Amino acid sequence: MSNRSRSLYLVPYAAWIVLFVIAPIVLIAYYSFFDVEGNFTFSNYVNFFTPVYLKMTLSSFWYAFLITAFSLLVSYPTAYYLTRAKHKQLWLLLIILPSWINLLLKAYAFIGLFGTYGFANSVLEVLGIGTQQILFTDFSFLFVSVYIFIPFMVLPIFNALEKMNPSLVYAARDLGASSWTTFRRVVFPLTISGVKAGCMAVFIPALSLFMITRLIAGNRVITLGTAIEQHFLVTQDWGMGATIAVFLVIAMALMMLLTGNRKRGAVVARKK
Repeated sequence: MSNRSRSLYLVPYAAWIVLFVIAPIVLIAYYSFFDVEGNFTFSNYVNFFTPVYLKMTLSSFWYAFLITAFSLLVSYPTAYYLTRAKHKQLWLLLIILPSWINLLLKAYAFIGLFGTYGFANSVLEVLGIGTQQILFTDFSFLFVSVYIFIPFMVLPIFNALEKMNPSLVYAARDLGASSWTTFRRVVFPLTISGVKAGCMAVFIPALSLFMITRLIAGNRVITLGTAIEQHFLVTQDWGMGATIAVFLVIAMALMMLLTGNRKRGAVVARKK
C-alpha cells in the first residue's frame, strides 16, 4: 500500500478528530476568556481559584474517587467469578445490559425505589425500622452512581482475567502459596492493566456527573459537572462554565497521560 493511499484512509479519522475533539475544546477555551457581557477578561480563571470553586473541585474529586473505589470493590470479585462461571458470556451480557438503558430512565427508576413510598422504604417498614430518608442523600447518590458505572469497570477487568495464563496460578498454588498470596502476588499484578482501564473509565466520567446530582442527590452534592450545567443553562455565564470545563479537560488529560506513560514505560522495560 502506497503512502498516498494510507494518507487517504486517515482523512475520515483526522476529520472526526478535528471536528468532534479539537474544535469543541478550542471553542470552550475561547469562551472561557469572556464574561457575561461578552467582554474579554481573565477574571474567570482568577475566580476559579477562589475557595468556592476549589472546594467544589476537591468535592468532585472526592466523590469520583469514592465511586471508583466502590465500583472496583464490587466489580473485581464479580469479574473474577464470571471467568469461572459456566455460562460466563451470558452473565456478562446481563451485567452490561443495563448500560444500554437510557440514564434518565434509570435515574427515575431509582427515584421510585428510594422514595418515601418506594420499595426500599416498604422493606424497611416490614423490618420494623420505619420510613427513612434515602433519596436526596450521599448514600443514594453513591449507590446509583456505582450501579451505573459497574459495567464499565467489570468489562476491562474481565478481559484482563480472561487473557491471564491460568498455569501461573496453578504453579503458585503448587509452590505452596495460599489463595490470598496467589491473588496478591500473581493474579492482581497480571490484571493491573484491566484495573487501570476500568478506573479511568469510571473516574473520568464521574468527575463531570450532573444529572444524578440533581435527580438523586437533590443538588446536595455539587460537582464540577453540576457547576458547568448551572453556568450554561441557569446563570448564562458561559465564560465561567467554559473555564470550569477547561480545567476539567486538563485534569482528565493529565490522568490519561500519566497512565499512558506508565504503560509505555512498562512495555519498553519488557522489551529490554
